[in-house]
Parts: sequence; C-alpha cells; structure tokens
Amino acid sequence: MLFDEIDLYPVTCEALSQGRSNLEVLRALIAGGARIVQLREKNINKRELFEMAVRFREITAENNVKLIINDHLDIALAVEADGVHLGQSDIPCAVARKLVPRLIIGVSTHSLEQALQAEKDGAAYVNLGPIFDTKTKGVLTKGIGIDLIKRVMPHLSIPFTAMGGINAENIDIVLAAGARRVAMVTALTQAKDITEAAAFFIRKIRTKSLPNRSSK
Repeated sequence: MLFDEIDLYPVTCEALSQGRSNLEVLRALIAGGARIVQLREKNINKRELFEMAVRFREITAENNVKLIINDHLDIALAVEADGVHLGQSDIPCAVARKLVPRLIIGVSTHSLEQALQAEKDGAAYVNLGPIFDTKTKGVLTKGIGIDLIKRVMPHLSIPFTAMGGINAENIDIVLAAGARRVAMVTALTQAKDITEAAAFFIRKIRTKSLPNRSSK
C-alpha cells in the first residue's frame, strides 16, 4: 500500500520557513528525497491556498510525489491532490470517506480512542501527536509524550505518522518507540539547508525501518 513507501512526511508552513516561499521549500524537499508533502497554510485566504495548491500539484506530479492538502477537501478535489488531512474540528472522516472513496484521508489524533475511531471511519492513516512541545500553531502546545506511540501502535491496523516537536535531537527516541513515519514542520522548514535536512531524516528513518516495512 502507499504508506509502505513513506518515511519522512513534510508539512509546510511559509511563516516558519526563514523567509523562503512554500514553493522553494517544496523543491528543496523533493531534492532531498521526500515522497509525500502536506500543504498546510492556516493564514491565507482560500483563493490564495487554491492557487498555491495548483502549483504544488504541478510540481509534485512532475516528480512523482504524493500531495496531501490540509483541512480543505474541496481544494484537494479541485487540484486532483492525492489526499486530504483532517483535524478533529474538520469535516468528519466518515463523511469525507463517503464523498471520496478513493482519496487518501489522514486524520490528526491525540489519543488511542481518536486513532481507533479514525480507523473505523475509513482513514488511510492517522497522525499521532503532538509528541513533544511545539509552537507550530503560534502558541505553545504541550506534548502528549512518547508513550502515545506505545499506547496506540499495538491496536492500530492502519499506518500512522508521529508529529510534534520532533527534531535531530529526539528523533531516535521516536523511532525507538516504534514510529516508522515521521511528520515534521520546523525541523525541515527552518533548516539552513532543507534538502540536506530532508535527506538526513530519511536516512535515519529508513535505517530503523529496514528490513520490515509493516503497515504500522
């Protein structure tokens, strides 16, 4: 399945990209080996997001990279993205799944109960987090802790990504807990060399993942 081939899961945020545009970040991520990217922008209007998504779709399609749109199912459909990522306050996963049977649908979850509900509702994958403290949403969000991975992993049959405050200093702890797909924002977007950072994290994850690439 698709997520057997996913390791690093980059998520965009232009405001946290050291003055670089999302398109610059996207190209650097692809050059570093990323095979999927989530377009997430909370602070622009929907028309601007649509236009950005069009360009993302063009570039990702040319490079055989999967494109996921954060929050907006309509934009994901309009640009023929590969999937949509939904938060707990977005359209319910079960409703989205009925509307788009073939689209990749990811769901942000913060507990075992939410993760299992997302799986039941037809999610293709769930995101677990935040694992560590993070400020990517503008305010400090306290991390749930590494035990979230350990609690959820034995019970989940679909793939998951781990996210939230993960960086070069703590990724080994995340991988040791069992995560094999890691979602990141600032560890990539604020890196001096985004391409080099992406390649570094991909090597880290793949080293832990081989030879077994199970759905979990």
